[in-house]
Amino acid sequence: MRLKKGPPDFVLFITTLTLLGIGLIMVFSSSAVTANLWYDDAYHFFKRQLIWALIGITAMIVIMKINYFRLKDFAVPLMIITVICLILVQTPLGVETKGSSRWLNIGPLGRLAPSEMAKLAVVMFMAKALDYNLENIKSFKRGVLPFLLMLAFIGGLIYIQPDLGTTFAVAATVIFLLFAAGAKLSHLGLIVLSGLGALAAAIAVAPYRLARFIAFLKPWEDPSDKGYQTIQSFYALGSGGLFGMGLGRSRQKFFYLPEPHTDFIFAILGEELGFIGAFVVIALFLLFAWRGFKIAINAPDTFGNLLAAGITIMIVLQAAINIGVVSGMLPVTGITLPFVSYGGSSLLFSMAGVGLLLNISRYSTYR
Repeated sequence: MRLKKGPPDFVLFITTLTLLGIGLIMVFSSSAVTANLWYDDAYHFFKRQLIWALIGITAMIVIMKINYFRLKDFAVPLMIITVICLILVQTPLGVETKGSSRWLNIGPLGRLAPSEMAKLAVVMFMAKALDYNLENIKSFKRGVLPFLLMLAFIGGLIYIQPDLGTTFAVAATVIFLLFAAGAKLSHLGLIVLSGLGALAAAIAVAPYRLARFIAFLKPWEDPSDKGYQTIQSFYALGSGGLFGMGLGRSRQKFFYLPEPHTDFIFAILGEELGFIGAFVVIALFLLFAWRGFKIAINAPDTFGNLLAAGITIMIVLQAAINIGVVSGMLPVTGITLPFVSYGGSSLLFSMAGVGLLLNISRYSTYR
């Protein structure tokens, strides 16, 4: 099948760059105080994020221009590389921070998180495999079980880092793709119930996770320890009001709110830019979801349908989880806000995912 190429989805392109621009501004604003104390350079985190942003934009453009019909060829190699990297983080080559070994040192650029690569690798691998095996999707043994085994292997490697939040995000993406491919709702229902049971067990067996969950339910019972992050996030969002305190004028970033430029950057954004600024960011992610699913619906084949849908849900789900955590609707997970939070690996693979979406949009069946 050969289709005529058209222009990429302009709305998605502009939406992504707008989120990226907001992210760069907020990374500088939220990290300047910490960077000045730790590195004697207020621009330390901003400069690193800017470098990763340029690398990400380059990756997006290159991937967007790859021949669409060759995209499948990258699915298996990317998965193999991902598995190798996930194993390497458990060796002395892995970089351990705060009790977690989630990164590989890649020199001057800092660290690479293989779990971020895994999100994109799983989506590409599943899109290719489901395309080849779609006629068996109604069968649990032949159509669903192989992907559950793949999830157990990849998810297990991420879980032992330990990183339950990313494991949950990957699992949710896999279930969504099975649903999009046409798996039986009865099969998916059993998988979801089993997954919730496994999630509850993972929380119960780890004291720090259980403490986080209890703090989520009752943050004010331990305001100086377990509920501290959530409460400080509330203070930040509440202080912002409708229009915010002004860009750069956050108080919570002065060592009150932990991780102000990564996990809780949305709280600083709400404090400085108010409800209006927070609403704009949420609206941009909703716009991203609309364009992403529109690309999926109008993709030229099943592989494109599933790949575009998977990338869209992967990015939007992470945004929903992060905003849910910051606003106190979900327990603290460690999931960053795509395009906005500081983090080179997350930014790079999110931009690569957008490149795939733009590539698919060039072959849309609807003009």
